[in-house]
Amino acid sequence: MDNRQAIGSWLSGPRAAAEEMGVDFGYRGERLGLPESGPGSVAPLGRRFGALFLDWGLCFLIAYGLFAGSSQQATSNRALLIFFIVAVLTVGTIGSTPGKRIFGLRVISENGGRLGFGWALVRSVLLCIAIPALVWDRDGRGLHDRLGRAVQVRI
Repeated sequence: MDNRQAIGSWLSGPRAAAEEMGVDFGYRGERLGLPESGPGSVAPLGRRFGALFLDWGLCFLIAYGLFAGSSQQATSNRALLIFFIVAVLTVGTIGSTPGKRIFGLRVISENGGRLGFGWALVRSVLLCIAIPALVWDRDGRGLHDRLGRAVQVRI
């Protein structure tokens, strides 16, 4: 192996190096029994971030409208509380927050059914902590989804 190959594998990361050696990781969601593309496949990261930002923006507007005289920090804290309530209620009942619905996403359980209210609560608490949402597995699920036994899929 020459130095250019070694540098290339280092820059590409361990997954690219493993794939170069012949390891087959499959597609995202294959281990969960989900299709590779189309409805029911694992939601792409861009749509998930778009839905999250839309939901956060709506919750911030609601908090700002309800508590207009409070400080920026207080409004942000109230927006987080509203976000938590909206996430638990909407994901626990219909499987989508308003942002997820607009972006064509749904949260389901790992076995393909509706995510129960208790798991939606666990998932939402972890999502509000934010750090678990920044750690992903090879199926593209955040730690909050993995611990909440959930997966975000396309509608």
